[in-house]
Amino acid sequence: MESLSAENLTLGFGNRIIIDELDITIPKGEITVLIGPNGCGKSTLLRSLARLLKPKEGSVILNGQNIAKMRTKEVAQNMAILPQSPASPEGLTVYELVKQGRHPYRKIMNQWSKEDEEAVQKALHDTNMTELMHQSVDSLSGGQRQRAWIALTLAQNTDIILLDEPTTYLDLMHQIDVLDLLFELNEKDGRTIIMVLHDLNLASRYADHIIAIKDKKVYAQGKPEDTISSDMVAEVFRMRCNIACDPIFGTPMCIPHGRGNCLFKEVKSNPVSKAL
Repeated sequence: MESLSAENLTLGFGNRIIIDELDITIPKGEITVLIGPNGCGKSTLLRSLARLLKPKEGSVILNGQNIAKMRTKEVAQNMAILPQSPASPEGLTVYELVKQGRHPYRKIMNQWSKEDEEAVQKALHDTNMTELMHQSVDSLSGGQRQRAWIALTLAQNTDIILLDEPTTYLDLMHQIDVLDLLFELNEKDGRTIIMVLHDLNLASRYADHIIAIKDKKVYAQGKPEDTISSDMVAEVFRMRCNIACDPIFGTPMCIPHGRGNCLFKEVKSNPVSKAL
């Protein structure tokens, strides 16, 4: 099982520092969720962990090695990343897309192997995309399209999968569908999954480990029940809330304060309704 960590990691663009001297260790075989306000550096950190962004200082360590010194194919055989809102060429079928996950294992003039085909078929099966394998990706619904991209990362056959906001633009049903799939992959295969999520309640339900980012550093990390609190939400997100117990899962549930009680407004402004 691969291990992943960051030591004294500083990230940024030009003179702007996004992440400053950060140290983290990603638990093996667990689901880790990165949370924090927009612009705090969650996606930047994820890209750096996958070696898509070179650190200004510090290093990312994969299996005891500085990832910057590893061969690209070696990195791709150990971890796969699904960026936010990926796009595929028009007309590409699901099968053709998922086949791209085998690229790190191909050599020049190397024929498509039985192992390659088995990996692709397993990825399609595990994501329930077998029946749609000959359809074009751009003809799929949002949830189906996201499953196709996850199948690509599975065909890459890595123990570590990184996903940047995998539920973006999906309705609630498809959000749960995708997160259930990732939960099953972790539970069945023991894959280490690292993802960025905005919904704190879904993060609490699906994460084994949460990392909250604020002011370029880790503000808090640990199990959801040790991390998600009204004080943390107030400090990190600048939002008042109550934390209750999810009645189904028993995980922390964030109930934000606000002014959107339409029923209360109606009763308050309508004496007839109030009397009734």
